[in-house]
Amino acid sequence: MFEYLQAIPDEPWKPVSRPALVAWLIFYVVFLAYAFSAHGAFLFIDNANLVVHEGGHNLFGWFGPTLCLWGGTLLQWLVPFLLAAYFFTQRHTTGFVFCLFFFFENWLYTATYMADARAQALPLVTTGGSDFVEHDFFAIFSSLGVLNYDTKIAMVVRILGWCGMIAGVGWLALQGRRERERAAS
Repeated sequence: MFEYLQAIPDEPWKPVSRPALVAWLIFYVVFLAYAFSAHGAFLFIDNANLVVHEGGHNLFGWFGPTLCLWGGTLLQWLVPFLLAAYFFTQRHTTGFVFCLFFFFENWLYTATYMADARAQALPLVTTGGSDFVEHDFFAIFSSLGVLNYDTKIAMVVRILGWCGMIAGVGWLALQGRRERERAAS
């Protein structure tokens, strides 16, 4: 198995046709513009992220209260990350970038939630009874002693999310350029 994992980076990426590359790049640029124009507010995709987040509390809740609390964000980040890892092993260019892009888009969603830890102005959703509703990041940051830094932590997470999304799109464009250069030579 170790040899298999070592050999993966040596495999070529699956080519992307020029029309598909252009369409994907347009999609990502439009989505980035939409996300930027939202100024940190929730995006339409965050409804899907919320379902995965809440499912994470239920899934990780089996392992105790701490993992239950962290489980929403863990699953929300794990799902696109593991899908990206799968597409990486298959060298599937567009699948890898799509999942990587939405892995980092989840960071924007998480940052919005983090920044609300002290204010607690966002409406909270739960899959359990309303008696058990608590703000994840109020509890997490309080337990870590960093509650007063909620907006600063959120800003770093948001910046990393933007950097990751932009880097993924840049990598896709670079892959397209490399494919055209290989085809021309």
